[in-house]
Amino acid sequence: MLYDNAHGMEYTLKSLNELGLHGESLNRLLSCLERKHLPKGHLLIREGKIEKYFYFLEQGIARTFCTAEDRDVTICFNEAGSILLSLKSYSQNKPGYESVDLLEEAIVYQIGHDVLTTLFETDINLANWGRKLAELEFIKADERFMSQRFLTATQRYHQFIKDYPNLIKRIPLGHIASYLGISQVTLSRIRGNFRQE
Repeated sequence: MLYDNAHGMEYTLKSLNELGLHGESLNRLLSCLERKHLPKGHLLIREGKIEKYFYFLEQGIARTFCTAEDRDVTICFNEAGSILLSLKSYSQNKPGYESVDLLEEAIVYQIGHDVLTTLFETDINLANWGRKLAELEFIKADERFMSQRFLTATQRYHQFIKDYPNLIKRIPLGHIASYLGISQVTLSRIRGNFRQE
């Protein structure tokens, strides 16, 4: 039987299971999670800081971004079932380059990096899950890089619709334009053409 904290963790459990975490190892991880109910606009992870926690997004939407030349550059969006972390803090215990803010009121489950490290050192299944997670995050980063380098703005918008079909009406257009690397004017034109297709 799963740890009692599992009640109401539908999306978190699904994402853990998809990465091959089951049984007693899953139970051990769940027993270490702390539930947090956070407001819209809350800055969960701050760039330039060593992030001490790792998060599972159970409800709401989050945006990962960097600050460049006094403006935010959106890297990705996260919906229920996503894992939120500073990859550099997670893998190297160094200050990260990204921030994560909540675009909606959210429920997250958090675990300290020190607790997670102990779990990895004492449970091979959890260690393998952590490795798979890091690999998946690197693949996502690579796909984002390739998209920005080789797809047109229109192709990037089509990819956005495919990747985030449930979020298009819940994310401010300015954040979508930033994610696509275009101006809001260009985004409006692309959206107009997209509706006519």
